[in-house]
Amino acid sequence: MNIIIATHNYGKLSEMNFLFKEFIPETYNINLLSLNKYTDIPEVLEDGSTFQANAEKKALFTANYTGEMVIADDSGLVVDALNGEPGIFSSRYAGENATDEENNEKLLEKLNNVSKDSRTAHFVCVIAIAMPNNLLGTFEGRCNGIMGTTPKGDNGFGYDPLFIRTDTGKTFAELPHDVKNRISHRMHAFEKAAASIENNIKLMEQKL
Repeated sequence: MNIIIATHNYGKLSEMNFLFKEFIPETYNINLLSLNKYTDIPEVLEDGSTFQANAEKKALFTANYTGEMVIADDSGLVVDALNGEPGIFSSRYAGENATDEENNEKLLEKLNNVSKDSRTAHFVCVIAIAMPNNLLGTFEGRCNGIMGTTPKGDNGFGYDPLFIRTDTGKTFAELPHDVKNRISHRMHAFEKAAASIENNIKLMEQKL
């Protein structure tokens, strides 16, 4: 049984593999695939005004294209002092083809004169589950923290080197992968989605 994780991002795929092992029983014969297995699939234009809209669009488009069950997410960083930036533009904050380093540099520039007490932020993740022509559900998770002043840590991706979980005092990029994966916004969204994912796996198995 194939389930498509609608991403080219190996960091996201690694987290999803971890979360499946944590929340979905291994008795199911599941083959998780990423969009890297579909070299001819068109890019989905993420033109929604919310994380939910973008996640739902990616999930439905990919399910219709592949004919498989799809899990898509849209996630990003919301910084209070910047009126919610970078938000839905997190992956392309410094431009359409910006690297993580370029996005982090732009964020640090915009936060240059913002005091530590005002650097509050949260990560958002919305997971959408779809079958062809059928949106099965959406689930949101959040994770609160503050923004650092310099990148720290070699783990993670995106804004992880700047995002500090206040209860750990470390950036996401300083935490071991398994620790981050158990407290992240993606984990909180997946935990809510797990029952729906498992129920739909059971329905798919019945049809095989």
